[in-house]
Amino acid sequence: MPILSVKFINNMGGISVADFNKVDLNLLRVFQAVLEERSLTHAGKRLGLSQPATSYALGRLRAMFDDPLFVRTPEGMLPTSVAQRLKDPIGRALAAAREALRHGEPFDPATSTREFRVSMSDVGEQAFLPSICERLQELAPRVRIAAEAVPVTEVEERMRLGQLDFAIGNLPSLKTTTEHALLFKDEYACMTRKRPGLPAKRLTAEQFQQMSHVAVASLDRSHVLIEESLRLGGLYRRIALRVSHFNVTPEILLRTDWMVTLPRGVADIFNDANQFAVYPPPIDLPHFESTIHWHELYGSDEGNRWFRQLLLETLRR
Repeated sequence: MPILSVKFINNMGGISVADFNKVDLNLLRVFQAVLEERSLTHAGKRLGLSQPATSYALGRLRAMFDDPLFVRTPEGMLPTSVAQRLKDPIGRALAAAREALRHGEPFDPATSTREFRVSMSDVGEQAFLPSICERLQELAPRVRIAAEAVPVTEVEERMRLGQLDFAIGNLPSLKTTTEHALLFKDEYACMTRKRPGLPAKRLTAEQFQQMSHVAVASLDRSHVLIEESLRLGGLYRRIALRVSHFNVTPEILLRTDWMVTLPRGVADIFNDANQFAVYPPPIDLPHFESTIHWHELYGSDEGNRWFRQLLLETLRR
C-alpha cells in the first residue's frame, strides 16, 4: 500500500516529518473525499470503501492531527478550521503524487480505463459531447469522461490540484493562468420565435429594444460582455427573464415573443427544426471564442496530451 512523505505540510496540526513518513496515501485521499463530498457514505462510495472503513480512516486522521477535522451538521460533514488549513497542502500533495505515479506511464487509448474530467457549460455539453463520445468509442472504448460545469473562478485551482483535466468554453480570464488553444471563433446572434410581422433579414436597433429579452448569466460571464457592448452602443435591453443556462431558452421562446442573444453555433443547434428566426445583432458585438484550457503541471502527461489532441481534432472548425 503506498506510503507518502509530505514534508511541506508537516507544520500543520503539529505533525512531525517522522509521522508523515508513515502516512498511508489513502488517508489523505479519504480526507479530500470527505472534504468534497461532505458525507462519509458518499466519500466511501467514491473511493470504493465501506462506511466502516471510511470511518476508521477518518478516526486515524483525527488522531494524527489531534482535531475532529469534520463536524456532523444538517448540511453535512463540515470542515474545522484545521481541516480548512489542510485543504490546499493535502490537495497539492495528492496532485504531486498522482503526477509522479503517472509520469512516464505509457498511455494506450485502446486499453486505457482512465477518466478525464472536463468542465463545460450545459450548452457546451450539448454541442461538444456527442462528437467527443463518438470519437472515444472509435479510438478509446474504455476511456471515460466526467463532464461538469465548474465556476470559472474555481477552474485554475482545481486543475492545479489535479481535480480537473480540461476546461472548454469562452474563458478569457483563464488565459493568463493556464495553457490554452483556440478551438474556434463564433459570432453572436439574436433568436426569437417565428411569427408574422418579424423582419426578413435584419433587426433594427429600435425593433431590438422594443422586444423583451432573456438574459443568460452563463458561467463564462459572457453575458457581462454583451451588456457592456450594448451599453457602449447605446442600446437597452428590457430583461424579462434571467436564467443560468442556455438549454432552457428554446422552450421559453416558443411560448413567448421574447428574444435571446447567444452564440451563432448554439442558435443553429436550437434551430434544427427551423422554428426560430435568427438575426445578427443590430450592432457589432465582440466575437465569442471557444478555447480549451489545461494546466502546465500536467501538460506533458501522455494521456493528457492524447486527449487534448483528440479534443482539438474533433472540435476545431
